Amino acid sequence: MDNNIEYFKLLESKTKKSSQYFETAKKSILGGIASALHKGDYEPYPIFIESGKGSKLYDVDGNEYIDYVGGFGPTILGYCPQAVNDAVIDQASRGAQFAAPTKSLNDLSDKIASIVPCAELVSYQSTGTEACIVAVRFARAYTGKNKIIKFEGNYHGWSEELYISTAASSLAQLGPRNNPWKIRQSAGQTERVTEDVIILPWNDLEVVEQAINRHGHEIAAVILEPVMCNCEPIMPKPGYLEGLRKITADNDVLLIFDEIITGFRLALGGAQEYYKVKPDISTFGKAAAGGFQIAGVVGRKEVMQTGVNPVGTFNGNPIAVAACQATIRELEKPLVYENMARITKRLIDGVNEIGKKKGVTLYSGGLASIWQIEFGIKGPMSEYRDNFKVDKVSYQKFRTAGLAKGIRFHPTRGRLYVSAAHSDKDVDKTLMVIDELIINLFKTT
Repeated sequence: MDNNIEYFKLLESKTKKSSQYFETAKKSILGGIASALHKGDYEPYPIFIESGKGSKLYDVDGNEYIDYVGGFGPTILGYCPQAVNDAVIDQASRGAQFAAPTKSLNDLSDKIASIVPCAELVSYQSTGTEACIVAVRFARAYTGKNKIIKFEGNYHGWSEELYISTAASSLAQLGPRNNPWKIRQSAGQTERVTEDVIILPWNDLEVVEQAINRHGHEIAAVILEPVMCNCEPIMPKPGYLEGLRKITADNDVLLIFDEIITGFRLALGGAQEYYKVKPDISTFGKAAAGGFQIAGVVGRKEVMQTGVNPVGTFNGNPIAVAACQATIRELEKPLVYENMARITKRLIDGVNEIGKKKGVTLYSGGLASIWQIEFGIKGPMSEYRDNFKVDKVSYQKFRTAGLAKGIRFHPTRGRLYVSAAHSDKDVDKTLMVIDELIINLFKTT
């Protein structure tokens, strides 16, 4: 019998309550899930989680998983970090929502301004989608121009005009590389939302320069993920970020780093600190509050003081602020980032060594606390179109078998996270399981 079927049957036998709960959920929740990413299309049902602690999650059937999903990025300290819990409980005892300024927000803003290179002023939102909307609005207000350059495969939330060309069902759907088609990602988006968006392939300075030469008088900003994390992580080529900084500065176009994922993950100051390239505007979110909901925009004063005044009921929410302050204090402790990077490197090196020894074509790479596992490729990708070389069916089998053996990987793509709570013991078990899965799923000797 196919070993993949064996692993699926094992998982099915261990997760009966999750299956039952999903059938119930479909009666009252759209699609049975709160987010389309909570379940892969190939999965009959998602795993329902009961609790988490440190690097582990526990489902409703009592199964334990070493988790590398990281809540899709926020849980940089692991699950239920005591310092964050204490700060949140303390604030909750004094009030959860005031719709008023607090001194804690002043203190947090001073801290962010001191650690994020481009942060002269901070504007708060609650989600990454909101933050990206606000960042683009700042750019348009400051420049008086309307168009923005966005890159294939980069994700900046699912607002009307930014939820374009974040993914494609085939390489052909993307259109010609030098003039990509604009792909609306959701039913309900109108064609006119694409009018002021220029889509380009990522990691190619020449096409950016050509676009700015043609349309520079109309372009307000270039927005990008400094590390493309929306698909499997793709690193910027040497000189790419620096080149974008120079091209935009020379042509009165603003540079926006969407650091919803990379902010606080690559370093306290995000990718702009890690790569030493300072944008005009940057977003942050996810890892900033260690699992609680906060997001925002930072940037140069003259860019942000242009008459755009963001509103939102939960902007600067005191519980999120307390969580963010506590998270930063923990991340500032000695060797936290160094240890996460060390754990990440152990995983990457271990996976690549297993693939090499077993004769399976795969690639693992990453940086800081972000890593990946891909099948069907032997080295890193350089742009979104390379993603169509990845063997996603093998990854889906791998993900399902991993769950059956107590390791939780991302349901739809090979982007994975390490937290400060992951240990060498976790790595040892993970690599042991991966070794078993590679042998059994791919019938190697």
